[in-house]
Amino acid sequence: MISNQVITDNYALYHGDSAEVFESLPDESIHMWIYSPPFATEGGGALYNYSSSDRDLTNARSYDEFFEHYGYIVEQTSRLLLPGRISAVHCMDVPKKGANIGGYTDFPGDIIRLHQKMGFEMLPRICIWKEPLAVRTRTMAKALTHRQITEDSTLNNVAGGDYLIPFRKKGENPIPVTHPTGLHEYAGSREVPSEVRHLKGYEGNQIKNRYSHWIWRQYASCFWDDIRLERTLPFKEGKDEKDERHMHPLQLDVIDRCCTLWTNPGENVATPFMGVGSEVYGAVAMGRRGIGCELKDSYFNQAKKNVPTALKVSETQGGMFG
Repeated sequence: MISNQVITDNYALYHGDSAEVFESLPDESIHMWIYSPPFATEGGGALYNYSSSDRDLTNARSYDEFFEHYGYIVEQTSRLLLPGRISAVHCMDVPKKGANIGGYTDFPGDIIRLHQKMGFEMLPRICIWKEPLAVRTRTMAKALTHRQITEDSTLNNVAGGDYLIPFRKKGENPIPVTHPTGLHEYAGSREVPSEVRHLKGYEGNQIKNRYSHWIWRQYASCFWDDIRLERTLPFKEGKDEKDERHMHPLQLDVIDRCCTLWTNPGENVATPFMGVGSEVYGAVAMGRRGIGCELKDSYFNQAKKNVPTALKVSETQGGMFG
């Protein structure tokens, strides 16, 4: 059931259950998926609960029930995705109930096994670095404090990285993603070396475009420690009172890289867990069409504010589909 929707030439936002919304879309109509699923934890339910809806995956009664319901979403992503194309899933190792004592759940591993069961092939996972003090401040985890070292450092943890796991749907990709003259924009925090900066787009020749070669080395790394962690969409207005500890949108640098690597301009990029609209915004700003679905009222309303501003970004980068 769709409670609300906003549809334009550049994006479509749906307020409803993605398992139902995406059933209406035609087969092989999506060129890339990118999203963060709710983070399930062993011991029941999810790490964070986003709403009281019985359609919300975070209200699953057990870890197994979560994956049973999440499987419906993955089944739809497989049906809708073009063969040979990518579904990029952002996730992390999840603390069990009673984090210091209970250890962590291999949530990424279970996501991998589910996707393989659904006909996807896993590509090497990418680790996204997180700043330890910022994680400690946001989560209030005692295991990340210096004080814990003085008391019993066997109970300390590290600020575990996020993972971006690309899954390729089996089959031959009918529309190659091409970059005839290489890459021309870098999404990241590193200072571009002076010896390559002036070679940006050199003579339209990918071999001589050393700037592109430098960008590719950053993107081809399995460890993305140059993501600008603060480069996210506005989200505070979309928070409910109990969201303060866990609402943190996916960084736009990550979305930009995925759109660059795995889609052509004008293609359809979709997310079943839209939140405040980060993946749709990023897709539109990069000259793609964005499609998103969100169950929670406050997040959907914030996405309606955030996503239209991406059109201005796209215009400054040469137009939507040029």
